[in-house]
Formats: sequence, structure tokens, C-alpha cells
Amino acid sequence: MPDDPLRLARARAQPAAGFGPTPWRSLAIHGAVLLVWVALFAMAFSHGGVLAWSVGVAYVSYDTLLLVFVATQTWMLRLPPREPAALPAPRGTATVAVLVAAHNEAAVLPVTLSALLGQTDPPERIVVVDDGSTDATAALLTCRYGVPSTQPGRSSGAGSLHPSLRWLPLPHGGKAVALNAALPLADCDIVLTVDGDTLLEPGAIAAVRRAFAAEPELMIATGVITPVCRAGWQGRLFQWFQTYEYLRNFLSRFAWMRMDSLLLVSGAFAAYRRAELIEVGGFDAASLVEDYELTHRMRRHAVHKGLDWRVRVLGDARARTDAPASLGAFLRQRRRWFGGFLQTQLRYREMVGDRRYGWMGTLMLPVKAIDTLQPLFGLTAFGLLVWDLASGRISLLAAAGAVIGIKLAIDLVFHLWSIHLYRRWAGGGQRVDFARGLLAALAEPFTFQLLRHTGAALGWVMFLTGRGGWGRQQRNAQLGE
Repeated sequence: MPDDPLRLARARAQPAAGFGPTPWRSLAIHGAVLLVWVALFAMAFSHGGVLAWSVGVAYVSYDTLLLVFVATQTWMLRLPPREPAALPAPRGTATVAVLVAAHNEAAVLPVTLSALLGQTDPPERIVVVDDGSTDATAALLTCRYGVPSTQPGRSSGAGSLHPSLRWLPLPHGGKAVALNAALPLADCDIVLTVDGDTLLEPGAIAAVRRAFAAEPELMIATGVITPVCRAGWQGRLFQWFQTYEYLRNFLSRFAWMRMDSLLLVSGAFAAYRRAELIEVGGFDAASLVEDYELTHRMRRHAVHKGLDWRVRVLGDARARTDAPASLGAFLRQRRRWFGGFLQTQLRYREMVGDRRYGWMGTLMLPVKAIDTLQPLFGLTAFGLLVWDLASGRISLLAAAGAVIGIKLAIDLVFHLWSIHLYRRWAGGGQRVDFARGLLAALAEPFTFQLLRHTGAALGWVMFLTGRGGWGRQQRNAQLGE
């Protein structure tokens, strides 16, 4: 399929870019978030005691409410999961094509392909979409995997060693452009996108196939991902924090899924019905977070067309992926993620507060409106504490300390409970245990959380200036170990 039909389909399915008219509901919700921050920040200079730290109290209260929401929506996970044999029988078999997006991934690509080829229920098609690699990717595919050599822009034939394997070399144009170019080769019911540094567990594709076959309304599904960082003390430190961050995030996705409001899927491991993916125009190269934008577009399209399209996170579809293992790489990743989040929130602002979208419009997207300024609340709260400490305002510090102490106690309980639920739902492995989780919960608010907010603040700079991009990340050749 040439790019023009996809581009035209995207134009029909997504709102126009730019700063056009904003519905009053969306304007009121986003405006209220900013006004609340201004009012609470002003109280720091006009009140004493805990009221002078009102911005921190609001930040802590909001985060606690989100924890309560996730806890209530995931309560059902305390029950033992049903075995696959006890699940309803699928109504039909869904064929699966995997698109492996790769740009200079030769160090980790063998691990990724080995995991795909070793699935208990292998996919019908695997296409390595080579986005202008300048490393040994071509030699790896032709020599090690027996894939025929080909010219840029043309698909290879079937591999002599693995008939399901294909190679599509392309000029470097970005992940979204590469995936769109590979859609014609993915002639199956389901298109599964996997990053070149993502390792699927043996039963992952079987879980995806089973989910789509059992639920015709399912349009998008994402698996549960565990981060893996390269060796070294920095890698171990970042893996420690990101493991428990990912754990909570995927439980949060489960909670929003229960409200039919899931918008965030992981492009490193995401599945789509191919026909409907093409219907909405594929992936948008203008987006910093093409997977997040695509989910918004498909949900918007479904509401406008009166379609019952659903999004799921699958606890039995698991994978590991390479994650940032240094401060610079982490901040670049979070800058892009948050800049892309703001970009998407602006483009789909018409959905915020719109009852036609159900809980997604009246709860999820208003929460996301708050999240646009959450890093500002968090960094301001921390900055005020530092200022008060330097100024010797002991009474304020004592009041704020009491609030922080209560919040830490709540966080510890939720953290340990979430590990228990996660183990039941998606399995924990050796990287998820209570002792490490307890230490992470204690250290995170004063370390890793501030880094996340700093990355988000840089995302605001990227969003407002239009500068920045994907950045580079050192790949983890030991991903499969």
C-alpha cells in the first residue's frame, strides 16, 4: 500500500493539527489545573504552617487518589488467574504478522529473532523492518538467517532457514514511516509491532492470538514489559527503579482498561487488527509517540463511526525490553515521551470532558489534563521544601514532613500490595521481590521521581520549542541473558 492512501486515511481519522477552536469543556479543565497551581503556589508566600506547602499537599493528595483508584480497580487480581485451558474457546484462529522495527540493532537483534522464532505458537510472518541501519544488520540477516539480499525499498524473499522471515531495508525515515512501509507485507489478521531490542517470552504470541480470536471487538492489545538495562552500577540502579515503575504502570493500565479507558500501549510490544489499522491511516510520523497517538486516533474514530472497538493489556503476554541505563539516556527518553504526550493531548483536546467517550472522556482524559502539570506541581513542592530548609522555617518543614510521612506509609503499603497483585497477574520473575520493592518505595520520592519530573520538564521545552528528537541509546547486548 503506497503512503498516500494511508496519509489520506489519517487525515480523515484525526483532528486537524494546530491551535484551532478548543471546546469549552477542555478549556475549562486544562485552565482549572493551571489556576489551581497558581493559587496554591501563591499560598506559599501568604500563609504559614502546612498551608504554605499547599502545592505539595495537593500533589500528594492527587497521587494518593490515583493509588486508591488503581487499588480498587485491580482488587480482582488478588484471585488466582485462570489457566489458559480454562479460558473460553476462541471463535477462530487469528493469523499474526510481526513487524520488527530496527535501526542499528545488530547487537540485540539475534536475541529478538530467536525469541520470535522460538514461540510456542509462532507467527505466520516476521518482517525485519530495517530503518536505514548502518551497522551489521544486513550481514546478520543474510549470513546468519539465510535471508536473500535485496535493495532498499524492496522486500526480500523468504529466508532459507526460516521461511516466515523477511527483510525490508529502507532509507532512514523513522519508526512510523518504516512500519507503514511494511504494512503491505503483513498480510495477516493481526499486526504485532516489536522493537528490535525487545525479547518476547515463549507464550507471548499465543496469548495475543488467543485474545484477538476470542474478542472480535478487540482492536489494540499490549503486552506486559519488564525493563532490562546494560551491566554496570548505573544500569543496575536504573533497572531497579524502572522495574517497579513499569510494574505499577502496567497495573495502572489494567485499571484503566477496566474502565474502558486505556489509551497507553507500548509500541515495543503492541498488536493491532490490520484492516482497522489501515482504515485509520497507520502510524503518524509527525508524532513523537506514534503508538500513543494511534490509540487516541482509533478510539476517536470508533466513537465517530459508532464502533465498539476495545483496547486491552494482556497479563499473559510478556516481554523484556532494553531500557535507559544512564542519566542522559533516561532524561532524553522521558523528554520525548512527555513532549509526545503534550503533543497528543493538544491534538485530541476535543475528547477531554466529552461524554460520548464514556469514562475515557469524563475521567481518564481529565486526569491526563492534570498530568500535563503534574511535574510542575512535584518540582515546585520539592523546591519549596529546599527553600524553607534554607530559610530555617522549621514549623513548615515539620508540617510538610508529617504529610510526607503519611504518604510514604501509604506508598509502602500500596507498593508491596502491587507486587503481590503483579505476581498473580503477570508473574514476577527474579527481578520483582518485596525487599527490593520496599527499598525502591522509600528512595524513589526523593530520587527517581525527581528525575522523571525533570525529564517531563524537558518535555515541555521540547513541546514549546519544537526542538529535540529520539536521541541515541546504547543497546544492551546482554538482553537475553
